[in-house]
Amino acid sequence: MPNPRLTGLGVGLFCLVLMLALGSLVSLLFGSSLTVYGVLFLPVCVLTAAWVRRADLVTAVIIVPIAFALGLLPVADGGGGGTGDRLMGLFTALATEAGWLYGGTLITGVIVTVRKVRQMRRRVARNRIAG
Repeated sequence: MPNPRLTGLGVGLFCLVLMLALGSLVSLLFGSSLTVYGVLFLPVCVLTAAWVRRADLVTAVIIVPIAFALGLLPVADGGGGGTGDRLMGLFTALATEAGWLYGGTLITGVIVTVRKVRQMRRRVARNRIAG
């Protein structure tokens, strides 16, 4: 398993592009199944939280919900195809799939928090040895 460390911008681009690609793929293969999209969102959250570098940990928690909403654009049912219909489909999908959004954000937050606590403990231990 690779262990890349992406900057805040890098992890943001990674998450946004991947969720947009997954949303398009779900739209083509599964007929805009919001459940499949939600299930695919969870591993993206884990990878985003695991691959962000230590200095940019908070970025992962911020970008995940934005990427979820962006990826919903191709999946959300637009009805008639106009701008108003697309927006209504997007807002409906966000409302009905909020559980996936909250769950993914929670997973990301927990992983980032654990990483931050481990970083702080290492720093304290290093300072005790040095001082």
